[in-house]
Amino acid sequence: MITCKSSRELEKMRRSAAVTAGALDSLRAAVAAGMTTAEIDALAEDLIRSHGGVPAFLGYQGFTGSVCTSVNDEIVHGIPGTRRLNDGDLLKIDIGSCVDGWYSDMACTIPVGHVSAEAQRLVDVTAEALVRGIEVVAPGAHVSDIGNAIQSYVEEQGFSVVRALVGHGIGTSLHEDPPVPNYGRKGNGPTLKPGMVLAIEPMVNAGTWKVRTKPDQWTVVTADGRLSAHFEHTVAVSQEGYEVLTLSQEQPLHQAFNRLGQHGKGDKLGATETAGRIQAFG
Repeated sequence: MITCKSSRELEKMRRSAAVTAGALDSLRAAVAAGMTTAEIDALAEDLIRSHGGVPAFLGYQGFTGSVCTSVNDEIVHGIPGTRRLNDGDLLKIDIGSCVDGWYSDMACTIPVGHVSAEAQRLVDVTAEALVRGIEVVAPGAHVSDIGNAIQSYVEEQGFSVVRALVGHGIGTSLHEDPPVPNYGRKGNGPTLKPGMVLAIEPMVNAGTWKVRTKPDQWTVVTADGRLSAHFEHTVAVSQEGYEVLTLSQEQPLHQAFNRLGQHGKGDKLGATETAGRIQAFG
């Protein structure tokens, strides 16, 4: 069932989102070649807990990290460990917090040092795709309008959108209805209503959209071994359009996000709509 959050509930989600966004700001500033993904994870946990939150991913279905750290051809769900970052890597950090029972979720792709022209272009296209997906969020739009905007732009740029993993609703659970695919035709799926909150997260591959899962049963990688990028924001449907709850108060995740602002505050609405299967974690 899809729930529409009240004004009071949205305020709680804003507090959770502020913890997540602040932690990711600090992580982005700290990432450097030579760090291990376990060091990034330890810092993330400390940042979340020191601001009154609980890492949303730690222990989730047995996941052992506080964040997901995915490198290069790893798309999502990378387990933090002994891997050291090298100059030229693309690091994806997916991070979530729970504050007073309310969740928030976001992700970004960080170029480590000097990356290839293709890698930087992939990052830029993925960030722009998320912006375009968010910009169609408004009462009366359909969930599939988000995916259509993302897919259309990504494929125009010569890249592909992952199909096997999707975004999701979020609130008192990390994953709620509705699923939010990053592909599809306009006009399908649930109608957006004020108070709905979505985690929108395009995962974009340089090559094929097909994926496989590593033997650790968590890390999802591109089927052809080429690079992947990932960005995510937690977004509320407001009366006038949208509100990005996880916007950084310091430095946007990417210059493309400078276009995003607070398009009105979500007001009360009750719980409605239909169930759907959640496919993505983080």
